[in-house]
Amino acid sequence: MKPEFKPKSIRSFVIRAGRMTEGQRSAFDEHWATYGLSLFDGLLDPVKAFGNDQPLVLEVGFGMGDSLLAMAQAEPHLNFIGIEVHPPGVGRLINNAAKENVTNLRVYMADAKDVLTDCIAESSIARFQLYFPDPWHKKKHHKRRIVQPEFVALVASKLGKGGLLHMATDWQNYAEQMLEVLSAEPSLRNTENDFAPRPEFRPKTKFEARGERLGHGVWDLLFEKI
Repeated sequence: MKPEFKPKSIRSFVIRAGRMTEGQRSAFDEHWATYGLSLFDGLLDPVKAFGNDQPLVLEVGFGMGDSLLAMAQAEPHLNFIGIEVHPPGVGRLINNAAKENVTNLRVYMADAKDVLTDCIAESSIARFQLYFPDPWHKKKHHKRRIVQPEFVALVASKLGKGGLLHMATDWQNYAEQMLEVLSAEPSLRNTENDFAPRPEFRPKTKFEARGERLGHGVWDLLFEKI
């Protein structure tokens, strides 16, 4: 499998080939038919994809997939869709999902903006998740950050009424930008005065725990579709 992309002028990610283990590589041959979704199939039919109409949770940039898998296991009454561009993470996730016989998880290996635009119906998502996106910490690269007004408006249009938009970052500058952009979106309401406590449904990663031991902060933002 190869990531499915459309030409864009600015990307919020850089394609890093990375080394895939044999298990990650074979996962595409053995399990992609079960877990994989294609950008080119157009608008997603959740009932066809999952065999039921449970509420949808969509996560962009799940990395190696450990936390997404844990959430799918912890909340079997929800259906989870993950979007990631890096093959090793996708391979690891679907390999582990198959080992654990997880059935409420599907994956796109494509650009998130393309998937949201072409495959996700308006008002169809119960919860949107974006955890620890690339901070592009240099000021000249801030335009590459995925959290921009246009992206937030696109995500908001996919949330159903009362749906939650949850973001987390360990970069304070990015957290402040996220708060500003989300607060400016008229269809969203902050569930807190500013930043939110980590909700129970978001697992704490090893990376996050290590950062906390070193005194690094983590900022969660939780907004509701109105």
